Amino acid sequence: MEKKSYSRFKEHIITELLTDYPVVAITGARQVGKTTLAMQIAEKRQKEALYLDMESPRDLAKLQEPELFFEQNADKLVVLDEIQHLPELFPVLRSVIDRDRRNGRFLVLGSASPTLIRKTTESLAGRIAYEELFPFSYNEAGGQPNLNQLWFRGGFPQAFLAKSDKSAMRWLSDFLFTYVERDLPVLGLNTDYEKLRTFMLLIAQQQGTHMNQETIGRSLGVSRSTISRYLHYLQHAYILRLLQPWAVNVKKRLVKAPKVYVRDSGFFHSLLDIDSPNQLLQNMAVGGSWEGFVIEQTMAVLPDSCKLYFYRTHHGAEADMVIVRKGVPVACADAKRSLAPKLEKGFLNVIEDNDTKTNFMIIPAKEDYPVHKQVQVTGLEKWLDFVKSLAQTK
Repeated sequence: MEKKSYSRFKEHIITELLTDYPVVAITGARQVGKTTLAMQIAEKRQKEALYLDMESPRDLAKLQEPELFFEQNADKLVVLDEIQHLPELFPVLRSVIDRDRRNGRFLVLGSASPTLIRKTTESLAGRIAYEELFPFSYNEAGGQPNLNQLWFRGGFPQAFLAKSDKSAMRWLSDFLFTYVERDLPVLGLNTDYEKLRTFMLLIAQQQGTHMNQETIGRSLGVSRSTISRYLHYLQHAYILRLLQPWAVNVKKRLVKAPKVYVRDSGFFHSLLDIDSPNQLLQNMAVGGSWEGFVIEQTMAVLPDSCKLYFYRTHHGAEADMVIVRKGVPVACADAKRSLAPKLEKGFLNVIEDNDTKTNFMIIPAKEDYPVHKQVQVTGLEKWLDFVKSLAQTK
């Protein structure tokens, strides 16, 4: 596929936030496209923009007197990239903003969640808005014609746009090494590369399951607290997702442990040494791969008013996804790799438990037909359209 500039649907959201807040933070995994998006936003703004990379010694030298520097450039949109490398800037930003509070002054980019960059929440409360940039979503990647490529390679731009599947998998493998060796220590996690890679391989092998931390700890020869640290940092570095259970139904014996996923499908395939789409289809991990992929695509477009959970009882009722809005379940869904999915009793039990009228089984084909008066088999596009529509539904 020829490389080109892909529009990101978060662009208009971030542009609007810049009119409402002095500082807007774009967060997300490294190499997910934050810098490219920030520069596209900056180019479209009427006032001049100034870009500084916190990994560049040349740019860091300009911030030896940061307050003076920001004051001298008060008429510009200042873009601060990889801000997690210099968290001590946040108190400075607060001071500068409080002396001259105007919206749209700073656009900061970080490859870690605000939970890890603690000084953002401590220093800039009420002055900053956060927006996570996901890897390429279904529509950003071109929709159904590119679905299989997006699913196999994942949504990191350099993997998705690589000249071949082999090049994409090589880039993803190198990405993991760089992340562990260079980025995670900056965030506070110092560990052996091979040990952490083995940990992530074990997670990939259990994609979408309820992880037993003690078992994995014994396999690696580390304590449960170390496994908890790995999970904490990898979750807040946007590599892993812990999906929480929907557990409002106190009359049922519910599974209460979260399910763990490798977030990017291409990264997941790289960890398992799956080298081609055909190899994926023959691999036992194909179901977990599709499930994790659909969950991430859902999270990318989920309205702020909604939350995503899974649901499972000890008696076999189970759904991969339950969308909850204002404490009320509005839809249940299962990701099904089969093109002719079977409606299972356990899924119908979930619908009964949660009293949802609209429910889906999501398959990797452009289909749309009912298998039950309350269940629709559909492709990813129709499902994502439904999820996005929840933003307009009262």
